[in-house]
Amino acid sequence: MALKVTDRYLSQFVSEHEYKGIQPAVTAAHELLSSKTGLGNDFLGWASLPGDYDKEEFARIKAAAERIKKNSEVFIVIGIGGSYLGARAAIEALRSSLYNSMKKDTPEIYFIGNTISPTYLNDVISLVEGRDFSVNIISKSGTTTEPALAFRVFRELLEKKYGADGAKERIFATTDARRGTLKELSDKNGYETFVIPDNVGGRFSVLTAVGLLPIAVAGCDIDAVMNGAKAAMDGLNDPDINKNDCYKYAALRNILYRKGRVVEMLVAYEPSFAMMNEWFKQLYGESEGKDGKGLFPSSAVFSTDLHSLGQFIQDGSNILFETVVQFEKSQKDFYIEKLESNGDGLNFLAEQNMSVVNRKAFEGTVLAHTEGGTPNIVLEAPELNEFELGYMIYFFEKACAISGYMLGVNPFDQPGVESYKKNMFALLGKPGYEDRKAELEARLN
Repeated sequence: MALKVTDRYLSQFVSEHEYKGIQPAVTAAHELLSSKTGLGNDFLGWASLPGDYDKEEFARIKAAAERIKKNSEVFIVIGIGGSYLGARAAIEALRSSLYNSMKKDTPEIYFIGNTISPTYLNDVISLVEGRDFSVNIISKSGTTTEPALAFRVFRELLEKKYGADGAKERIFATTDARRGTLKELSDKNGYETFVIPDNVGGRFSVLTAVGLLPIAVAGCDIDAVMNGAKAAMDGLNDPDINKNDCYKYAALRNILYRKGRVVEMLVAYEPSFAMMNEWFKQLYGESEGKDGKGLFPSSAVFSTDLHSLGQFIQDGSNILFETVVQFEKSQKDFYIEKLESNGDGLNFLAEQNMSVVNRKAFEGTVLAHTEGGTPNIVLEAPELNEFELGYMIYFFEKACAISGYMLGVNPFDQPGVESYKKNMFALLGKPGYEDRKAELEARLN
């Protein structure tokens, strides 16, 4: 069993003729993707990646991960956006959000270069003091401000601790194959390098070295991850939404969007899925949010967020729908014992696994929210392991591409992201931005 769409809770929101009515749009999007004639077709490398990835590099990734696990207590991953979200999401999903505090035979992994906060930078620096560590710098160009600044700091720390020759054995650069500042620096200093393919955009790059090296260092089985993605690649090609759950999901998102449901909330009942929610938000927000169009991607972890957002979801503005990720089997379970005194009144929960209680929380919530007028799409998977996660990653990536084409946008560019960078560079006095700086300062004052 793989990831499946359950639409039984949508009967009052989506009619049968709407499925039929949207099928031509799905078929057209499928043709654009499969024929590579749609917008952004230079960035479709992710679509065939699970089958045609570089096997030699894959072996080097596993070998590097083993070296890092043996000689490092801490592994610092430097990147921003797609250069860190996928790896962090996968690691926390597979090893729980508490993996850094658990006893294990792998390094503690910390992600930096995704913020300009000096407080956060100092906190991470303190975590490597007196400890052996290695660094993975992930950047296509090597000039993106946040990761470049963090790399400057941690490269200097490595060189002070191990010397230039020792440091180069502990720096791993994931970057462009041929050009760019980071590639030039790596070649000059002898860092081992891994490739960000030219035809794979950052938010679609988790199944490249961008995500695979950190995931492997965390002790996860990257062969199983790629096998799961390959199963999705092979199995999600039929344009018929009744035979392809990935396309059905894309279709349902668009049907609800056209009905005024402009916010999609990705929901899970496992705290370890929180960073997968964040990866999802970048994938869909950056792919669809352009030309004045697109669903706003939001997220929640239940039952926790039911105590903060539940009231709005139940009775607030009818602007959203929920996509709930459910796992048939928990990674770990807990048996609830019966207490003779029953002083807390909870014996009605006793003599069963806590996963059953969590499932009933989901069932009660989905019934309440749909009765309250909030549509619910449910994505059901057998369990959360490497294979199923690889399948899910590819499922979401392909659904995103199909959904974007149905929306009439280029799912693979991000022109709006550059605006803040240009303003920031100008205000900081970067050479070449002098005219823009004067204009911006006048507007600020």
